[in-house]
Amino acid sequence: MTTRSTPSTGRIALVTGANRGIGHATALRLAEHGTDVVITYRSHADEAAETVEAATALGRTARALQLDTGRVADFGAFADALRGALKDGWDRDTFDFLVNNAGTALYAPFAETSAEDFDRLLDVHFRGVFFLTQTLLPLLADGGRVVNVSTGLTRFSNPGSSAYAAMKGAVEVLTRYLAVELGPRGIRANTVAPGPVATDFGGGRLRGDEAMRSALAAHTALGRVGESGDIAGVVATLLAEDTGWLNGQRVEASGGILL
Repeated sequence: MTTRSTPSTGRIALVTGANRGIGHATALRLAEHGTDVVITYRSHADEAAETVEAATALGRTARALQLDTGRVADFGAFADALRGALKDGWDRDTFDFLVNNAGTALYAPFAETSAEDFDRLLDVHFRGVFFLTQTLLPLLADGGRVVNVSTGLTRFSNPGSSAYAAMKGAVEVLTRYLAVELGPRGIRANTVAPGPVATDFGGGRLRGDEAMRSALAAHTALGRVGESGDIAGVVATLLAEDTGWLNGQRVEASGGILL
């Protein structure tokens, strides 16, 4: 990576699940735009360290904190750790942007989805987003922003994704409520809904299946599936000063699939 420094925005973003994939790309895109970052990782501390190193090479201050977003009971301790990181790295007690990106995959027909699999998705994709955001509200600066990562599957249906898409549909409704209830503090909340993206998500299923990529590309106006950077650019745009009037919106970043 070429080392370059851009002027600091004075803003700090927390991006969950940012040791790889869309979260990693988002953290680095924000760093390129002058925003400092705190990233979380559930495992693969080595990847998290590489993300921090890359953000630092861009001239930004960065920290990595371990967090399992499916364990609500740990959120209080995480908030304390974040408070310490903010004090140590920035001499601040607040951060500006929360990007709820961390997730896990499930590919199973509706009739074969177990209660255990359902609960695992619920813990990470909805309960985790709901209560992590709630827990961090005292640390989120007035005038800040929340971006929740959803999926294009809340608009179009693909067999085998019913539970996952249902959780993301709940997140989209939650986002609108966040926009209303946090509005008095000047906090905006929006959703980014990616279409198919070739990442490590779900064990790299899409990235490693050329036939699947080709089939999905054939239904996409731009003729390809997405890359992590495509989604990172949309998230960064929603956090930019010029898009402050966007609030409570679902922005699909899919290249125009199934239009």
